[in-house]
Amino acid sequence: METTDGRRVLILSASAGSGHIRAAEALEKEFRADRRVSQVLSIDALRYTNKLFRDFYSKLYARLVVSAPEFLGWWYDTSDEPWRTDATRLMFDRLNTGPLVRQIHEFDPHITVCTHFMPAGIISHLIAREKLDAHLSIVVTDFDFHAMWLSRAFQRYFVAIDETRAHLEALGLPADRITVSGIPIDPVFTRQVDREKVRAEFGLDPNRTTLLLSAGALGIGPTAFVVERLRQLTLPVQVYVTCGHSEELLEKVRASVADDPRFRVEGYSTRMHDLMGMADLFLGKPGGLTTAEALASRLPMVILSPIPGQEERNADHLLEQGIAIRCNELTTLPFKIESLLREPGRLEQMRENTQRMARPHASRTIADTLLADNLPPIQIDVETRRRMADAADPT
Repeated sequence: METTDGRRVLILSASAGSGHIRAAEALEKEFRADRRVSQVLSIDALRYTNKLFRDFYSKLYARLVVSAPEFLGWWYDTSDEPWRTDATRLMFDRLNTGPLVRQIHEFDPHITVCTHFMPAGIISHLIAREKLDAHLSIVVTDFDFHAMWLSRAFQRYFVAIDETRAHLEALGLPADRITVSGIPIDPVFTRQVDREKVRAEFGLDPNRTTLLLSAGALGIGPTAFVVERLRQLTLPVQVYVTCGHSEELLEKVRASVADDPRFRVEGYSTRMHDLMGMADLFLGKPGGLTTAEALASRLPMVILSPIPGQEERNADHLLEQGIAIRCNELTTLPFKIESLLREPGRLEQMRENTQRMARPHASRTIADTLLADNLPPIQIDVETRRRMADAADPT
């Protein structure tokens, strides 16, 4: 593998939820801004597969989030055993990713960075079979590490927190191959926001406590019901609601608060940096990217309806660090928020606590580390995989 300047960087993601793509976009910005890089190609790996395969990874997941979140949680826990589903998944993925493999060979990267486990498995297989001479790094986009992120051949893992590094070391991965970078977010989140100015720009009172309610990019979840509960707040607050790409949700929420001047309701926003920067409290689901952005914005959270599995685990970390509160019964939401706001100094302490986990420069850390790396790949053989499985569950 060539190690001089002018390297070609391939960033691979998958549109199974929006977080993996957003992480890839953040990394693309950093690599494109670096003079040591000659070419950057960032692609959604699912675009190079057939429709059935794409729907399996993306549309099926979105449907299950709405209709069967408990099943997702069961599957997350059941499959979280090192190498349990590895062989089957790899065979299934290889049968459906021929065009992706051809695109990889055509670009011939020096560095590959994967923000989703599916393309990481494909790259790993090519490296292990000596069909690709490239550096593979895997960027985990949640705070915990699920076993599906394990690859048989790689150079480096980037993880969000020290606890996850400790977990991987306990499984048997070499410490020098694990970097605690944080989750990569857009570099714009490193910039400070003038809160009063931005509030005024969005038609809000510059001096009033501001809540930011997000329905996520897809606009799914109990947002409409949450808005109805927020209308019961008696404290002098204002609420900015983002409804994502759902026009149906946007119309429904706007109609429900048409007579309430405390609410500003909009669709999908490309200015989440400004929205988070102007807010005092974020209400929404604790996805990996959303949480990393909120932390970088020093924004405490009210956790609503986390998806069982990765979002539940993200929530655990936030609660443990005193960064968030959780509302298990949405009927109690006004009580929870007003109790928080009435307690002297509590919200400010939560804001200070965000610094324990915030890593706004994660994208830069990852780019700098990879452009300085000259590591050979390591391969996880059968015996090592067995020991890793035993370390995760000795029973």
